Amino acid sequence: MRTAFALISTALLATAGSAQDTVPTLAPATVVSRFVAEEARQGVAVDARYFYPMSNNRIGKYDKKTGKRVAQWEGPRALYPHMNSCVVDGGELVCAASNYPAVPMSSAVEIFDTRTLRHLRSVSLPPMPGSLTWIERHGDAWFAGYANYPEARGGELGHDHRWTLLVRFDAQFRSTGSWHFPESVLARFPPMSCSGGSWGDDGLLYVTGHDRPELYALRLPEAGSVLEHVATIPLATGGQAIAWDRSTPRMLWSLDRQTKNVVASRIPMITP
Repeated sequence: MRTAFALISTALLATAGSAQDTVPTLAPATVVSRFVAEEARQGVAVDARYFYPMSNNRIGKYDKKTGKRVAQWEGPRALYPHMNSCVVDGGELVCAASNYPAVPMSSAVEIFDTRTLRHLRSVSLPPMPGSLTWIERHGDAWFAGYANYPEARGGELGHDHRWTLLVRFDAQFRSTGSWHFPESVLARFPPMSCSGGSWGDDGLLYVTGHDRPELYALRLPEAGSVLEHVATIPLATGGQAIAWDRSTPRMLWSLDRQTKNVVASRIPMITP
């Protein structure tokens, strides 16, 4: 039985590899600036003046020009075991949180004031297959990434990276749709899953895994429930959560957790 399972797994990966070969890999992102930040472990958010790295139960606020920290928040680890990413939404910092690596998986949205980093409110989300790693408003809906991992890495029995899911919520965080990831992207996730996601001004969804220095551009499908893989872009950082800088065209912020570097990179345009 194990041999048969291994053969099936190998075949699936080979199929995914073939699909990846048909997707273009663009020129690498160009690093524009780099800063060291103590909280740079999980993800980074950004607005016109500041960037906000986070590490589970800590958030920093840094000046984009000088790299100087101007504010910091830290909450009890029991209440904030795993905040994976945040995004600036108006004057609020909207953060994706979960109970990772505990099971059964549960997720919440934690919301902070960008000016003071004061915690404003918490939204406990309904049960979903997976652990919330990122959430962002797009149009009149919220889109969220749910990661799934092998049981040995904090996942639930029977689920792995193939269960990675994109979920659409309405304004009251009620699920209104979901999509699976294409095999060509899933093949790049193991042993973890999708860590970051952010909508580009070009209407494409850009996502990252937990490890590989790659950015995947995706499109909602015309029909069906599997996202379309449009392009892959090499990054200078290895996975983790990301954010587009809405004040500067094609500027993406990411981080390298090994060096605690926060990096701003210019992403090449994707032609239709």
